[in-house]
Amino acid sequence: MAVAQTNQNSASARSQASIDAHLDHLWLERGLSRATLAGYRQDLTGFADWLQRDLTAACEADLQAFLAARLGERRSPRTVARFLAAARSFYRRAAETGLTQADPTANLTSPLLGRPLPGSLSEAEVERLLRAPRSDDPLGAAGEYRDRTMLEVLYATGLRVSELVGLTVAALNTRRGTVQVVGKGGKERLVPVGEVALDWVARYFTQARPNILKGRASDALFPSNRGQAMTRQTFWHAIKRYATTAGIDREISPHTLRHAFATHLVNHGADLRAVQLMLGHADLSTTQIYTHVARDRLKRLHAEHHPRG
Repeated sequence: MAVAQTNQNSASARSQASIDAHLDHLWLERGLSRATLAGYRQDLTGFADWLQRDLTAACEADLQAFLAARLGERRSPRTVARFLAAARSFYRRAAETGLTQADPTANLTSPLLGRPLPGSLSEAEVERLLRAPRSDDPLGAAGEYRDRTMLEVLYATGLRVSELVGLTVAALNTRRGTVQVVGKGGKERLVPVGEVALDWVARYFTQARPNILKGRASDALFPSNRGQAMTRQTFWHAIKRYATTAGIDREISPHTLRHAFATHLVNHGADLRAVQLMLGHADLSTTQIYTHVARDRLKRLHAEHHPRG
């Protein structure tokens, strides 16, 4: 009995460590709200307690049995869907990082629910955010000039925050106007960079970046003030600070600018498959959410401006 209890406690500790690491990843990469993260923690912890084994040892049958138990308790479809969202995000990343050999949620289907639209920013809000860092003095305010350049590149390309901070000098081809990105699963893609962002990068590279490095060598396109590659956390906190300066009174993250990039492209008539390639989505269905965003915007415009709206 004592050995079994010790094994269970050890499995619980491993599960909690995996959950903590995954929620930190979601906070940094996707900018999920505190409420959503708390819900995911509750769902994953509940499943771990029910499983009584390390979460990474679960198989599809375990998940089906857990869902059957929850449905037997008359849980709402939305509650079940939230658990599946939490489980899918956990096990997809576990499979990507090698914690599991396969994703046990791959064949599970969710209850039919209306799909929520991703949080985004209006074009006016993006302009305010881009202007928030001090950018009039690339020498005296080199750090904020770098941050402005990073925001310009992020909005111009729709990169994930990990992709942005991981950019090297060699990844940027200013002549072709592209950046080579290593995305999820080590997949590489070329993403076009607009002229405005390229202009910012050119000025930053010749003026602000040398002032940040102070003679130190670095392959990172956007090094920190210590001369090392910037962490996701550092840029996360910077963008929140600039959002406050810009008067944006809701929580945003680097992922919000990724959504804004895609939403504004679709609103202006961009081909959905082209947006898919730029975002690095493996499946077009992931990108199709932005057609709903565009449709929602058109409905609002019609209601506001049509005489019989």
